[in-house]
Amino acid sequence: MDTQAELAAHFDHSRKRLRNIAYRMLGSADEADDATQEAWLRASSAYTSAVGNVQAWLTTIVARICLDMLRSRQRRREDYTDLGELDQLAPPSDVADPEDEAVLADSVGLALLVVLDTLTPAERVAFVLHDLFAVPFGEIAGIVERTPSAAKKLASRARQRVHGNTGVPPADFARRRKVVEAFLAASRAGDLEGLMAVLAPDVVRRGDRVALPAQEELEVRGARRIAEETLTNSGRAHFAEPILVGGELGIVVAPRGRLRLVLLLGIDDDRITSVEVIGEPERLRELDLALPGHPDS
Repeated sequence: MDTQAELAAHFDHSRKRLRNIAYRMLGSADEADDATQEAWLRASSAYTSAVGNVQAWLTTIVARICLDMLRSRQRRREDYTDLGELDQLAPPSDVADPEDEAVLADSVGLALLVVLDTLTPAERVAFVLHDLFAVPFGEIAGIVERTPSAAKKLASRARQRVHGNTGVPPADFARRRKVVEAFLAASRAGDLEGLMAVLAPDVVRRGDRVALPAQEELEVRGARRIAEETLTNSGRAHFAEPILVGGELGIVVAPRGRLRLVLLLGIDDDRITSVEVIGEPERLRELDLALPGHPDS
């Protein structure tokens, strides 16, 4: 077998894994496809039979491509004055195959994609490679151009940011998590009575003008009004997941992992007492977001 045929066989065997790595690093199916294709082009021009571990070599190539893309994306974001134009806030129609991307996002988790987007490029690469794909730090070090010890610190720092922590006792956290999940389940099902059951009678909803349609009031009070309003926007619930916001349970709305809204929740006596809907890009960028974990963790 010649070297190109040998490489093609290795690449076809590794393609799904390489694309999965690229997607978790980039959060975009289109960009993951581009990175995978670029990895093939680079590999096909550089491969020789002297390459020992071909899978590790291909992983290194696609990871370096993704790192360059993340760094380029970061520079573009720093240059923007209108944060509403950021890739993460682009409308869902900007992807070539939205159904494929939706499936990918669901498989990874919308909240995880949002939280990964808060990491630096090097942190994201180190975390994804080590924690999600078990790549050794010795290999990661060469990709991020750090020592193995520094690469390990990058992943550790990312891990702390991704998983976060809360000062709420485990039992209280579990109860609050159930309230949030009940709210989301009722919203997705169009269940008015289910929503009324988790909203306090005097609950108040506030929001900014980016988050709310022009005809909606910036402040609304009362469980029924807020439940009815929630059902008019029930499509959002299908792109919503629990998330930690500054250590407190909230909700993120992120179609295909693209951050759109964050709901800050006040919860007391197993009822939601307040909801603040944030859509302004500058405020979203300032939020400390992390995965909420499991109620029994």
